[in-house]
Amino acid sequence: MFYLDHRLSIIIGAYGSGKSEIAVNMSLAQRKALPGKKLLIADLDIVNPFYRSSDCASVLKDADIRLVTPMYAGSNVDAPVLPPDMFVIFDDESYQGIFDIGGEDMGALVLGSLRKRIENADAVIYMAVNSLRPFTSDAEQIAVMTRELEAAAGFKIDGYINNTNLLEETTAEMLAEGESKILEASKITGVPLVVNCAMEGVEIPEGILKTPELFRMSRKIHYAY
Repeated sequence: MFYLDHRLSIIIGAYGSGKSEIAVNMSLAQRKALPGKKLLIADLDIVNPFYRSSDCASVLKDADIRLVTPMYAGSNVDAPVLPPDMFVIFDDESYQGIFDIGGEDMGALVLGSLRKRIENADAVIYMAVNSLRPFTSDAEQIAVMTRELEAAAGFKIDGYINNTNLLEETTAEMLAEGESKILEASKITGVPLVVNCAMEGVEIPEGILKTPELFRMSRKIHYAY
């Protein structure tokens, strides 16, 4: 299972890609798979004060998952001050964790500031993609966004997560079309697609997806209309 393969999973992506929803669901899936394990999720979104993993503080607390929140969320701080609690993932090998990195290229700069720490850790970097959002709506745009995030972070992205969705209107066909676009982007960037994500309730007919692993999620972050 992709969310158990490394001690630290880092999720980045464009606005609206669903990074935080994926991060929270991954963390809860880790808890089910690893009862008793010390788990951590760090909300490192330096830009968006809405729709973040911190919104699920009570859910994470109930699951005994340590939540690290930023001290600069929604502010105009030019040089983000990273919460000291996040460094436990590097200093205590008994932890397994997830970093939810928001803010596109600005957020990716956070990874650059942690370069030496990440290089010495068992870490993987995933890029969440929603092909129904602007700037990642076709293979070339996905490739461009990949290059921009890699340049800002100073790291190669290890894998794509297909999170193509239109909230409650999502269909299997939408997810499959997103998968197709990401697979085309993979040919350009060399970054593999590791998993497709779908909310519970979206029916996925057998054979419609080419990537074997499907990660089922449930809505944890509720959007205001």
